[in-house]
Amino acid sequence: MSERLTNEIVESILPGESATARAAHQSLKGDRRGLRGLLPFLGPAFIAAVAYVDPGNFATNIAGGAQFGYLLLWVILASNLIAMLIQSMSAKLGIATGKNLPEVCRERFPKPVSLGLWVQAEIIAMATDLAEFIGAALALNLLFGIPLFPAGLLTAVGAFAILELQRRGFRSLEVVIASMVGVIVLAFAFQMFYAQPEGDRILAGLFTPQFAGTESVLLAAGILGATVMPHVIYLHSALTQRRVVGRTEEEKKKIFRFELVDVVIAMAIAGTINASMLIMAAALFNANGLTDVGDIDLAFEQLRVLVSDNAAIIFGVALLASGFSSSSVGTMSGQVVMQGFINRQIPLWLRRLITMAPALVILALGVNSSYALVISQVVLSFGIPFALIPLLIFCRNRDLMGALVNYRLTTAVAAVVVALIVSLNVFLLYQTFFG
Repeated sequence: MSERLTNEIVESILPGESATARAAHQSLKGDRRGLRGLLPFLGPAFIAAVAYVDPGNFATNIAGGAQFGYLLLWVILASNLIAMLIQSMSAKLGIATGKNLPEVCRERFPKPVSLGLWVQAEIIAMATDLAEFIGAALALNLLFGIPLFPAGLLTAVGAFAILELQRRGFRSLEVVIASMVGVIVLAFAFQMFYAQPEGDRILAGLFTPQFAGTESVLLAAGILGATVMPHVIYLHSALTQRRVVGRTEEEKKKIFRFELVDVVIAMAIAGTINASMLIMAAALFNANGLTDVGDIDLAFEQLRVLVSDNAAIIFGVALLASGFSSSSVGTMSGQVVMQGFINRQIPLWLRRLITMAPALVILALGVNSSYALVISQVVLSFGIPFALIPLLIFCRNRDLMGALVNYRLTTAVAAVVVALIVSLNVFLLYQTFFG
């Protein structure tokens, strides 16, 4: 395929960038300043941030708060800082090279390696969709009493509707997904109001790293190990690669500085949501002796009992927004990995059908939804090294990155983070199968 056709494929995922690009270049020249100058660059990180507040995070954070109170808040803070580092590197790769991570892998690695990376990335895409799809279906079940399989079919319709927005340009998609993140923020703001947590215990939990036995270590590993979603690392580089094209090295550095603000804001919002989930569970469930509330459906029912029907409904709406938005992001990621690793593409509706098929089968068979979420996270663990290690290798390559190459300190910190996350996921896999 020619480079021109490859560019058209990427732009078909994120069409209609001209208006945003024009505004962005005005910002780069100094014609737009302040918030008005920043606005054209906001968006990519908000789409990526959806992966950090998906239904799998609901289950993990609620279990952590219910079982250990405020103890593991510091793990969420650390996870959020790690997310900022990794997502900024992914965004930087797209800005510096004009290519996404799978494309760079295809160019730099032997063909069999790229093919293997594509196969594992497709499996990861299905596992990702499994968690997000089941989360949305479970929300419809809890809110409206719809059986899980019909709820799954309704989820498919909703996901198709969101993805259809791509035909109107990526700005429309960014606005809708950011709005869904806003729904989740408002929902947990209400939950915090209902829970009335203790401020001093929140501060102690955030800034005092500690554990309470082996079980807390395992749960902390689960929270931190699930921080990085492989599919969103691939996607973020695609979201920035042609959004605003820097014509000089200096322009690329300015673009990255703007995108870094986008990353910090979006990841801070995601971190606040995750912390709010744990705080709510600590203040309501742990404080009332309900330390075994780990399943999402059980949390929904306990909110109804302890607080009110409204509190449970708000929780369900947040879960629904999380499932719909994160499922759409997963499908976009699937398009990026296929186009990047093997230079091929299939229609978006077909990819949506393929990735949702395992989730629909599981719902039809009546498999426990929380168990399915756990299994999906285990599968995701396998894919983390295959996204993180190439990203680290490329971002430290001056010939590839130019002026945006990682500083030595950045590379050192990133290497420690990659080693930590990979080790934690290996540990979690061992505990899942042999512990």
